[in-house]
Amino acid sequence: MNTMYCSIHRRHIMFSRHRLKLFKCFFSTVTSEEVSFDSLGKQLKLSTGQYAKLADSCVTAQLGDTSVMVTAVSKARSQSGTQSFLPLTVDYRQKAAAAGRIPTNFLRRELGASETEILASRLIDRSIRPLFPSSFTNDTQIMCNLLAVDGVHDPEVLAINASSAALAVSNIPWNGPVGAVRLGRINNDIIINPTRKQILESDLNLVVVSAPHNLVVMLEGSAHGILQPDFLHAIKTGSKQCQLVIQAIQSLQKKVGKPKLALASSQEQGEGSTTSNESASDENVFSKVKCLASMRVRQIFTDYTVDKLSRDDVINEIRADICDKLQSEHHYDDINNAFSKLCKEIFRALIFETDTRCDGRTLDQLRPISCEVDLHKPLHGSALFQRGQTQVLSTVALDSIQSALKLDPVAMMTSGVKEKNFFLHYEFPPYATREIGRAGSYGRREVGHGALAEKALRCVVPRDFPFTIRLTCEVLESNGSSSMASVCGGSLALMDAGVPISEPCAGVAVGLVTRPGGENEELDYRILTDLLGIEDYFGDMDFKLAGTKKGITAIQADVKIPGLPLKIVMEAVMAACQAKSDIINIMNQTLAKPRVNGAKSNWPIVQTLDIPPHKRGKLIGHGGMNMKKILLQTGVQITMGEDDHMQMFAPNQAAYDEARELIDTLLATSSEPQLEFGAIYTAKIIELKDIGVLVTLYPNMPPALLHNSQLDQKKIGHPSALGLEEGQEIQVKYFGRDPVSGLMRLSRKVLQGTTGAVKHLEPKEPSSTEQR
Repeated sequence: MNTMYCSIHRRHIMFSRHRLKLFKCFFSTVTSEEVSFDSLGKQLKLSTGQYAKLADSCVTAQLGDTSVMVTAVSKARSQSGTQSFLPLTVDYRQKAAAAGRIPTNFLRRELGASETEILASRLIDRSIRPLFPSSFTNDTQIMCNLLAVDGVHDPEVLAINASSAALAVSNIPWNGPVGAVRLGRINNDIIINPTRKQILESDLNLVVVSAPHNLVVMLEGSAHGILQPDFLHAIKTGSKQCQLVIQAIQSLQKKVGKPKLALASSQEQGEGSTTSNESASDENVFSKVKCLASMRVRQIFTDYTVDKLSRDDVINEIRADICDKLQSEHHYDDINNAFSKLCKEIFRALIFETDTRCDGRTLDQLRPISCEVDLHKPLHGSALFQRGQTQVLSTVALDSIQSALKLDPVAMMTSGVKEKNFFLHYEFPPYATREIGRAGSYGRREVGHGALAEKALRCVVPRDFPFTIRLTCEVLESNGSSSMASVCGGSLALMDAGVPISEPCAGVAVGLVTRPGGENEELDYRILTDLLGIEDYFGDMDFKLAGTKKGITAIQADVKIPGLPLKIVMEAVMAACQAKSDIINIMNQTLAKPRVNGAKSNWPIVQTLDIPPHKRGKLIGHGGMNMKKILLQTGVQITMGEDDHMQMFAPNQAAYDEARELIDTLLATSSEPQLEFGAIYTAKIIELKDIGVLVTLYPNMPPALLHNSQLDQKKIGHPSALGLEEGQEIQVKYFGRDPVSGLMRLSRKVLQGTTGAVKHLEPKEPSSTEQR
């Protein structure tokens, strides 16, 4: 028995030593490497090998004292069936600890993703997704963790560069790297990676992501009506600066980069895993599908009389018919993918052959546009914008400045904005595309589209507007470019509400289809103005641009190919600027400028109440009771302004009149007797408090505090020590009012040991003028 135990024990020790040897061997291969480069006096550091060694890769990017850690992990799917898309997930998290703060929620820990985190995740996703091989369909997750933020440098651009580096040094197939920079402009000078303070002074906030050879992968930003030539110059400058980041990432990749995984077939990836697009659309299946469906698909794409629903119904009928005929020979997913590939090829080929789109428009033609305003009288502002089969209902609600949207502490530190008095909510219900889904919920798409439309309109909304503006854009029909339709409808709704915007604003989406040219020939392409939903689905780009008639206020470029030459980007910007100018001309026919303030009966009112300091206590009431009463009865909110004046917000004129009447009633008392400085009066004790007694000198007088220190010459801890009671009358000496607070200054102790004539107050009846 002992012999067997010793044998097992020796084997266990040998096995443990073997595992320890393998463990040491594994971590000895993980070396820490760092590269850095200077760009205009700012040093960007990229390092790997220190954190998260079990992930496929982990890279930390640092600029100043701001650091972001990014991990990349990819795994083959275990479930059966084919897959025609890349299941890429990007999560960006800003933990409060990175800013030295504690979350303010009940649990004091990070909960769901904030709006800032969602927008950053989408920004990173659009920057890296176009460079994945089309045949790579493994589950891939990029996690970005903000380690530290100094309140000076931008963590979002750092996260893009760190994500690019993490994918570059990993074994995940990816055709990168890419580089990202943020651009600002102050006094017509371009600023590379501006600080938080510089962004607040800048009239441009643009993120440019480029691949090698100055191929633009992603654009997103806002501007204060910057002119088109200046905007194009900024894109060129940003693309050039991105090449420095790319060179640093390539240097890190040469040092520690892992060999990329082969794009294997389903058998090599594992039993039951997904297949690539090539295997799903092999030549045998594709040729059969093409033979059966090519003419029918071409016919529906050249029938310019059908609308979105009719076209989708016919395409689905053809798809179902082809699947029924070939399902005995091939897998359903293979047939379905082959049919989708055929539709895409025919759709794109027809555009090159005819220069005509599936709805009969030319390449630069807008869809029919109609506008309506003032749809519902109770609303502060409303507009209905219809462009083709895209319809958006925009409504404006004006509220007090106290209703401004407060940002979380980390977002305040990175953006420099504490609150927003203008914000836009974008809603996309399922019925907009004839679908069934959960009502009331919103996802990353809704947050992203709303943020883009808000950027487009923010610069035309006055910063000193005395109300908080909530603009809601609900998509009622969708057939492409609903976010840009929200910009158009939102601009009309703001003008209908009487918000004095500087200029009308409009937006448009521009698309792109490309095909390889011949030998030694450039890429052949067509730019499509005013994008349809199907053109977005089958095309290579969704380029959204918004602005006023003269300048650009927002841009977002979503590219599906591994980068665009600068020439195509320039042409897309010019086409979009021409289109938005035409759209503004159409909008001006409905409403060309904001309505005059107060033109509507439901226009809210803000007034400053000039109430003497010594009367404010009567208006406020005990514990704010009177102000709460006014709010409940009339909906009018009274607050203390920054300049020590009281402000009153009323939702409409009727509420204002009612609240004003209540205020006048509260303040309409008998005229106050003229008190003589240094005179002695009889005071009645109203209430005993720990710090003193509340007394009145005459009827209807707001109680004044007689502090313990002024009750007696000896020090007391409570008025009851002197035998004082409520209702008791005492003599006090009057020393005027405090010049700051307006409160009475009274004293009892100065009368101890002295005698004097007591003044008797008999208030007169109020006159009509005093009551008013």
